[in-house]
Amino acid sequence: MTHIAALLAEGRTYSFELFPPKTAEGRRHLARTLADLQPLEPSFVSVTYRGGPSSRGPTHDLVAGLLETTTLNPMAHLTCAGHTRLELADILVGLRKAGIDNLMALGGDPPAPGSPPGELTHAIELVELARAVGGFSVGVAAHPSVHPRAASREADRAQTAAKLALADFAVTQSVFSVEEYLALVDDLAALGVDKPVLPGIMPITALSSIGRQRELGAVVPGDLEARLRVARSDRDVAAVGVEAATDCCRALLDAGAPGLHFITLNRSGATREIYSNLGLVARAA
Repeated sequence: MTHIAALLAEGRTYSFELFPPKTAEGRRHLARTLADLQPLEPSFVSVTYRGGPSSRGPTHDLVAGLLETTTLNPMAHLTCAGHTRLELADILVGLRKAGIDNLMALGGDPPAPGSPPGELTHAIELVELARAVGGFSVGVAAHPSVHPRAASREADRAQTAAKLALADFAVTQSVFSVEEYLALVDDLAALGVDKPVLPGIMPITALSSIGRQRELGAVVPGDLEARLRVARSDRDVAAVGVEAATDCCRALLDAGAPGLHFITLNRSGATREIYSNLGLVARAA
């Protein structure tokens, strides 16, 4: 495996985010998606973690499987929520034993009622634990529109800067505006942080996604939402979303973004279309 920090030091990275499927059909669909995406030669792929003990096996198995059976460079997500410190340390040691060198350290959503609360509260504590275990290239999350549970913009930026002081890079929630992304990078620079911040790209391909983005703390610009809502069919909505995402990606790269991280939802079509629109046929710097 190659550390993501080393890849970012060499040049731009292009990466994909996947999630562990729950059903046999989901596993077949993911296999087809991987077959479609692997020829694009991504710099790395990340595998999400839902939180709590039930996610431990699926995320580990998928990341380890990608490492063993594909040419892809995997990164495991891990969240504090629902785990004791000892459990998290055990998961981290298990990842290292499996050969996993890249980690996305996250706080996670608040646990559901009746679930164990977890011993760590913030992602920075998980970064510290990963550093104690050793051997990981560690990423953290960043929110261009401010984390939905942050007390203020200033508090959000200060917490992100503190995480990045210990981590190697950040990946943002969905970015729909280059200005918003650059404002985040400038805010972090003003706090003395210059670590790479990868913009997350998730094209809107269905109207239902607009509300979901708001829940996650991402803002869909008003002009884009208007264009999506006047589209005549689901296919037209997807076409508008892909076109807007392509334009945003071009602007981000022109502005000096260190790469693009595509949140695929285990589907390859939109990502492959954006790749083609940008003239990306394989990993490039």
